[in-house]
Amino acid sequence: MVVSHPSTGDISPAAVSYTSGFYHIPVVGITSRDSAFSDKNIHGSFLRTVPPYSHQADVWVDLLKMLGYTQVIFMHSSDADGRSVSSRFLAQAQTMDSTDTDMKVEEVVEFEPGLKTFTEQLKLVRSLQSRVYLLYASQNDSEVIFHDAAFLNMTEVGYVWIVTEQALAASTVPKGVLGFRLSASDETKHIKDSLYVLAAALKEMSQKENITEAPKDCNNTGDGWETGKTLFKYIRKQVLFDGQTGKVAFDDNGDRINAEYDVINTDSTRTKRIVGKYAYSKVSPHPQSLERMELKLKTSDIIWPGGSNVKPDGVKIPTHLKVLTLQEQPFVYSRRLERGQKCDDSETRCPWHNTTGEDVEFCCWGYCIDLLNKLSERVNFTFDLFLSPDGEFGDYVSRNVSGKKEWTGMIGELVRERADMIAAPLTINPERAAFIEFSKPFKYQGITILEKRQPRASTLVSFLQPFKHTLWVLVLVSVHVVALVLYLLDRFSPFGRQASRDSGNAEDDALNLSSAMWFAYGVLLNSGIGDGTPRSFSARVLGMVWAGFAMIIIASYTANLAAFLVLDRPQTRLSGINDARLRNPMENFSYATVKGSAVDMYFRRQVELSNMYRTMEGKQFTSAEEAIKAVINGSLNAFIWDSSRLEFEAAQNCALVTAGELFGRSGYGIGLKKDSPWANHVTLAILQFHESGYMEQLDNRWIFQNRKECETREKAPATLGLKNMAGVFILVLAGIAGGCALIIIEIIYKRHKIRSQRKLALAKNAADRWRGAVEVSVGSGWSVLWVGWVRACGSWQMCVLGVSGGG
Repeated sequence: MVVSHPSTGDISPAAVSYTSGFYHIPVVGITSRDSAFSDKNIHGSFLRTVPPYSHQADVWVDLLKMLGYTQVIFMHSSDADGRSVSSRFLAQAQTMDSTDTDMKVEEVVEFEPGLKTFTEQLKLVRSLQSRVYLLYASQNDSEVIFHDAAFLNMTEVGYVWIVTEQALAASTVPKGVLGFRLSASDETKHIKDSLYVLAAALKEMSQKENITEAPKDCNNTGDGWETGKTLFKYIRKQVLFDGQTGKVAFDDNGDRINAEYDVINTDSTRTKRIVGKYAYSKVSPHPQSLERMELKLKTSDIIWPGGSNVKPDGVKIPTHLKVLTLQEQPFVYSRRLERGQKCDDSETRCPWHNTTGEDVEFCCWGYCIDLLNKLSERVNFTFDLFLSPDGEFGDYVSRNVSGKKEWTGMIGELVRERADMIAAPLTINPERAAFIEFSKPFKYQGITILEKRQPRASTLVSFLQPFKHTLWVLVLVSVHVVALVLYLLDRFSPFGRQASRDSGNAEDDALNLSSAMWFAYGVLLNSGIGDGTPRSFSARVLGMVWAGFAMIIIASYTANLAAFLVLDRPQTRLSGINDARLRNPMENFSYATVKGSAVDMYFRRQVELSNMYRTMEGKQFTSAEEAIKAVINGSLNAFIWDSSRLEFEAAQNCALVTAGELFGRSGYGIGLKKDSPWANHVTLAILQFHESGYMEQLDNRWIFQNRKECETREKAPATLGLKNMAGVFILVLAGIAGGCALIIIEIIYKRHKIRSQRKLALAKNAADRWRGAVEVSVGSGWSVLWVGWVRACGSWQMCVLGVSGGG
């Protein structure tokens, strides 16, 4: 049975379908487009050669994709057709190809049919960001909606209206509206296609099935016509490729698929013009080839609302943004404001609203703040700046018992649309880019390693480092051997010490062993040789050879001392990420990064670095500042972090140095909400900043401000200090102490010698007086006795001492 008009009454398609359904008699409708006919529980044997209104959602999706609109507001009536359109559109939008941009429905506005006014709903819609409106409404309701929208200036430039067939027929439809209309609306053509389909189904069924007799009495419902059920299935699977209305095919509900539509546009006179076609297309002429529906659109012919020929952006770009940042030197500095204080002209107010509800006033400045201010001037937006509530960039972690993962930190605020932008050193990586939008990098960088400079240890005997211990021993032995040989040569030479004695020269002028020793040391240390010099020719030749030896030794020592002390360079201990101490962890060597950071994600993502990540996992820091302090105080050997920050720290503190080449190269970008209308504007501005040299100015101002100072220190010879030369001073002090000790010994010895000489002189005088007295009183008789006495005593002095002592 083929059924058409009227749409109401006893012989309407609904009544015919409902009645025929009792007997399973197939009914083919050629004008019925209500979604109710898709319900097979009520219309079990109904098919149609026209698509239901809800299928226009398929065309909407393709049209939005072609126009590049990804954010829409959907308005529909609350009847069965409106909800069916809504359900199909949302389902189609969620199942778009993975290469397509996700479709975002910002708001769904549902209203009861029979509108009197729609102003309040439109005011709500106008406050939202999207300016692309999808409308499904009856002709009467559409007239009310268009009237109120025109009153609120929502049909002017900047807005986009895409409507269904019923709304397109409204008398108040504004200019610039896009809508659809079935390409084949001629009932005669639909009747012909229906007959072709029925004939093909009957022919196929008669060849394969046993046909039973159809019911003749409507009063006898019985069990229905079994052959009718079979015929319905054969009709539903028929495909007519070259029908009068295009390709005719049915889905499981008996609804027409592959229906063709004209894309209609109302011009400035509200004349409806065709600007596109949604039609069935085959890639090749063979029936079994890939086939699909294809939308062809003449975008240059479209008149947009307000009479504009320029395609609207489709969104209302907010000009006042909420921007998040966090303290990360040198990109962002912050200071807390006390009560009554205000930020300086070079600073930007950045309050901190923490998770406990506390509000604290801060001022921010730095690399990213300068960039943000420059962007706001170039792109023309205003902003309120806030510090990150939890002080983190954000990590993708499980937050509840269900195990569902969500973002924390600033990225979480952006994903949940609590902020519009992130102006911070935010590393671009795949994990984050899946949830937020990034601008082009404003700073290209990588990952590197920070460690403390490790200079050579300077000991008290560092001045002995130029020579090995064996060489020092040999030099000392050589001094004494040469001194001994000089003494022997001069002693036994006929022109040496013996010749001096024979010629009557004083023996003190000859070269003795102590003078030879003093001569050898004097030549070696270039401290003067005094009067004790070799006299013989052989000894003088040896002295000249010794002087040459001393010259070579002193020159070599001086050159090596400069290399060890003056030109000493602090060296890094790590060669880079492939250093064995990183790849093969050691107990006395620790390294780490910041937990939940982009560097942490990089190590988690790289399989070859999994061993390093497991080593660091339990030692991660909560911020870069803490890790850098740990490196400075020596509790952490190496900190792995973004090269920009670590290069800045190395420029600020010359005791720190970066090790190895960069790895994991990436960049810092401005973070934006997904599909943000500001993304292209911000990216374009950043590219212009790179070309104009502004980004280089920011680098020199904030990152490399003290780099030249450290480079100058590194290139200049190292200045010697007490740490380097302490051993020399201790040697001098030892010499002074030794000299003082020796002079005390000399004074004691001299005093002892003087006392001995005085005693001898006193004894000699006493003996002389006693001898004279004896000679006078006794005479010559006693002389003989005296001589005998002296002989008995051994000497006259001993006899005198014996007498004077009472002996």
